[in-house]
Amino acid sequence: MFTGLVEDLGTVVRADRRSDALILGVRPTRIPLGELVIGESVCHDGACLTVTEIARDSFTVLAGAETLERTTLAKVRIGSRVNLERSLKVGDRMGGHWVTGHIDGTGELSIRRDMGANLVLGFHAGPHLLKYIVEKGSIAINGVSLTVNAVDAESFSVAIIPHTRDWTTLGALTLGDRVNLETDILAKHVEKLLGGPK
Repeated sequence: MFTGLVEDLGTVVRADRRSDALILGVRPTRIPLGELVIGESVCHDGACLTVTEIARDSFTVLAGAETLERTTLAKVRIGSRVNLERSLKVGDRMGGHWVTGHIDGTGELSIRRDMGANLVLGFHAGPHLLKYIVEKGSIAINGVSLTVNAVDAESFSVAIIPHTRDWTTLGALTLGDRVNLETDILAKHVEKLLGGPK
């Protein structure tokens, strides 16, 4: 479980395709490698991946076929930057919202408007995602917990503050870029309990 509060911007230093999987080596800038352990979960642009190796200046994770199909990680290359967040510990502050690290799908940046103190970003998304996105609700975009400003039948928008723009990958997005989206898990549970889509 995560909060959507990004701890670090990592740099991909290895990206090897192995059959239907992708092995990624990531060099963190702020997360101490000495604090990581093999088997722990780290969120990479919103996708929960397991640490499989730890080296002197990087750690390794593997993204399987399902992850590559549902996320943007298949397009990651050496030099790509990724948002990183370690999983919650008992007693941690909950500053964002409940983020599982299980990506529901992707969206495409369709609006980028600099408003001075805020950067407004609009994303096209499919109806299977938009039905769970509500105004003033929460959404995780590339692992970043954000509040939805507005939503319609084809898209939604968020505003990010300068800190988020500077310390995550969101500030570097350009029109047409695809992002990982995780909608509110509570909405999906409520839908199932009420007899909706399985």
